[in-house]
Amino acid sequence: MTDKKPPHSFDLKPVLDLIAGIEADLQRLKGLVEQQAEKFDPANPHNKTPDGKLTDEGVECCYRMFDEGKSRYSVAQQMKISFAAATHRFNSWRKLGGKKRTRVLLG
Repeated sequence: MTDKKPPHSFDLKPVLDLIAGIEADLQRLKGLVEQQAEKFDPANPHNKTPDGKLTDEGVECCYRMFDEGKSRYSVAQQMKISFAAATHRFNSWRKLGGKKRTRVLLG
């Protein structure tokens, strides 16, 4: 009798090592994304200047809430801004393309 090898046998160790590397990279990426998600906080004091105007981060926070489908009323309440200010930001968000706009990274 002769020993028969499967027609396409190969060493699985490099494949398993590659999978382990990809999984480790994905975990690192997940950690980075989670950190960014934590920075998306409507109550963050960095969203407003001392005179009460929205900072760039505050504007992006409003836009992300609109991306999620939040109403102007909800954005106004969570950001502690007037309904008129939320309406202004909503109109700006729409002009930038709405959900298709380019997102700004939060610092």
